[in-house]
Amino acid sequence: MKYLALALSLFASTALAADPKVAAPRTDITWYGHAAFKIVTPAGKILFVDPWIKNPANKTGDADLAAVDQADLVLVTHGHFDHVGDAVAIGTKTGAKLVAAFDLGNAMVGAGYPKDQFGLDSTGNAGGEIELLGGDVHVAFIPAVHSSDANGHPAGSAGGFLIRIKNGPSIYHTGDTDLFADMALVAQHGKVDVMLACIGDRFTMGPKRAAEAVKLVKPTAVVPMHFGTFPVLTGTVEAFAAALKATGAKATLKGLKVGETMAF
Repeated sequence: MKYLALALSLFASTALAADPKVAAPRTDITWYGHAAFKIVTPAGKILFVDPWIKNPANKTGDADLAAVDQADLVLVTHGHFDHVGDAVAIGTKTGAKLVAAFDLGNAMVGAGYPKDQFGLDSTGNAGGEIELLGGDVHVAFIPAVHSSDANGHPAGSAGGFLIRIKNGPSIYHTGDTDLFADMALVAQHGKVDVMLACIGDRFTMGPKRAAEAVKLVKPTAVVPMHFGTFPVLTGTVEAFAAALKATGAKATLKGLKVGETMAF
């Protein structure tokens, strides 16, 4: 009888996989402009990364922030105001754990992020990896070539994140950075499905250097960010597309509009 039960179980699993009515696990990635993203995992966990929701590019920023009523994690790459953004407001409102490098996290607690929502279970530093939300999310701390401070106070080194979602994609948020050769090593933490790449120039890499970064990381898809928020951030999606073609980078370019969600 146990062999019959096993056969029936295997048959049922195969039938479910083949049934087009059974939805595959889905991860939603929403861009709020600048470097701000919301990620909803297949298990329904909600992550915000560099959540400057009320940035100048987001015309519905006030309403979007007011609508936030759930968050499990808030991830911040570095201490500049345009990346810390509305993190304290979201953390205070939702109870979300803060994921940040050690020095930055302590600086943010000093600036008002709830103290009991940041600790050794949600911090690390370049090269380290942590498991969160019962294994639903893994985060690797990736270096970045940039500066970091919080309202004029030291806040450690800038960084990025490789966020691996259970039954979902691996998402590399570059934070603010220049191109650097060790980007080729990011995939040692796991294949990158989606790269969220800064292209604005002036304070980060522009379209040409961002295209070279994509060539090193080899993601399946790339979403440009951190451009056009201010006039000095002159990089464009069109220039980035041309640079990707010129470098021979194979990633699929997905230029999101502010407020748009992509399903993965």
